Parts: sequence; structure tokens; C-alpha cells
Amino acid sequence: MENKESGWEGVEVIHSYSRREALEDGVLVDVSEFAREAGFKWPLAVTRAVWEILEPSEELRKEGQSWKGRAWDMFTVLRHAIRRASATDEVHFSPLFIREPGRLPQAVELWATVGPGDDGVSPVMTILLRGED
Repeated sequence: MENKESGWEGVEVIHSYSRREALEDGVLVDVSEFAREAGFKWPLAVTRAVWEILEPSEELRKEGQSWKGRAWDMFTVLRHAIRRASATDEVHFSPLFIREPGRLPQAVELWATVGPGDDGVSPVMTILLRGED
């Protein structure tokens, strides 16, 4: 397969890994349905590492933490970061999460990126831990 529109004319693609495949493999987790409730219009996925932060341990659930509450907090901080950002396809933000029972919340550095989905046109958003590619 050749891609003549991106400047890679004549370069043969040996392997590609689609967003759909990453979702099927569990590398990405689709949170689009809940993200729509929070006001996001595009499909939204989080990496497995972000998902593990959003999913509280049994001990944290006993302290009142829930996936929905943690995800809502993340989406709220992201919305504010997007409003403050200049026109860009990448936004860095740091919501607070309680990571261990009995501890104070700590900032977790995340970034959200927007790009084309598997069709190469429709926008999709992905939230990653800082340092993830």
C-alpha cells in the first residue's frame, strides 16, 4: 500500500495497527458513551493505563470512589483544558485522583489528542498518560 498524499510516496507500508484493532485488543478502551454524557461529541478512548487509574480498587470503592466519578472528574478537567488551549490537536491536563486508600488526591499528568479515525477523516479523541505514545 502506498500513501501518495502524505509525502510518503513510494514507501511500502509493512504493517499498520488500526484504532479498531487497538480497541479489540484492549490496548484502548472505548468510553464514548459516557463521554457523550459529559459533552464530548467525538468517539473517545483511553489507554489501558488510564483505564486502570479510572477503575478504583476495592479499597478505594469502599472509600466512595467509583469509575463514573473518576471519569467525570477527568472529563471536566479536560473540558476546561480544551477551552484554555489554543487551536491544537493535543492538550495536556492533570486531574486529581486518590490512588491509594487514606491518601490525598494527587495530580496525574494526562494528554488528549485528536486525529482521524480508521477512515482517515472522522475525528476521534484518545486520552493517554503522559509519556505514552
